[in-house]
Amino acid sequence: MAYSEDHIALAAEYALGTLDAGERAQVETMMAVDTEYTALVHAWEYRLGVLNQMVGSVEPRPIVWENIKAAIGHSTEAQAPLVLPEAPPPPEPAPPPVEEPVVAEAPEVTEAPEVTEAPEVTAAPEVAEVPPVAEAPQAAAAPPVAVDNSNVIQLTGRVRRLRSVASIATALAAALVAMLAVQVYRPELLPEALRPKPRIQTVEVKTPAPQPVPSAQYVALLQRDGGSPAFILTVDAATKNFTVRKVGADAEPGKSFELWLISDRLPQPRSLGVIGGSDFTVRPVLADYDAGTINAATYAVTVEPAGGSPSGKPTSAPVYIGKLIETVPATR
Repeated sequence: MAYSEDHIALAAEYALGTLDAGERAQVETMMAVDTEYTALVHAWEYRLGVLNQMVGSVEPRPIVWENIKAAIGHSTEAQAPLVLPEAPPPPEPAPPPVEEPVVAEAPEVTEAPEVTEAPEVTAAPEVAEVPPVAEAPQAAAAPPVAVDNSNVIQLTGRVRRLRSVASIATALAAALVAMLAVQVYRPELLPEALRPKPRIQTVEVKTPAPQPVPSAQYVALLQRDGGSPAFILTVDAATKNFTVRKVGADAEPGKSFELWLISDRLPQPRSLGVIGGSDFTVRPVLADYDAGTINAATYAVTVEPAGGSPSGKPTSAPVYIGKLIETVPATR
């Protein structure tokens, strides 16, 4: 049900306790017959009840109660008996107007024929025109004109309610501002239900990737009897990958060059794969060996059938050999 602004203002003032006895009786009558209006009053009580949580209870001083009793006439001290003022006596009725016997005086004027100013004497009735003044009490006794002040009373009540609504809105706004300030700066002062929930914010910090540390580089010149190198073998100590650069050797038709690792730590030479026909051949097979074996080993190239040795062992004597030397030291 939709209620007017006056009804809503009455509900708010009832919750605040600022209504007089007649208005409170009106609100309680509406609450008794209208459940929705009762819910409206309870809603205002719930909204304004937050104001009580912002302040603590204060016990009044004993002198306050004594002042209240003295103000309403219930003081413990003896008081003089109440004397009602006496009512004023009713006004006496105005005497009736006195009519002068103008006709009776006319013969006296006519008895003096020598008086020529008789007409002035006959003008006396004009002075006797006082009776209209005597009729004034009849006009004063007329009933007073009734003035309808209902509109003025209704307008005054509406203005008072609007001021009350404005005061309530101001109080609610001040309470909201105070609550927000307390939530931001002193949340521990609020009840548990009004405290703000903790916010968890995940921040991702990206750190730059560490720069790779240059690793040691090893090179072996694979050549025959101190002649010109046929292959250049390069080994990366960090990744243990090797690269074979073909310089001046070409395999015979139907044959392939195969690279071998020869070390006294191994029972027999180990194949590192067939060297391809392109200028560069890259293999990661040295990852299975430790650094000491890789650095101290002898690397040899043999001529094998196309595709490499079928038995996993060299089928011919090495044609090119060489050992690794460190060309780029590791950065510490």
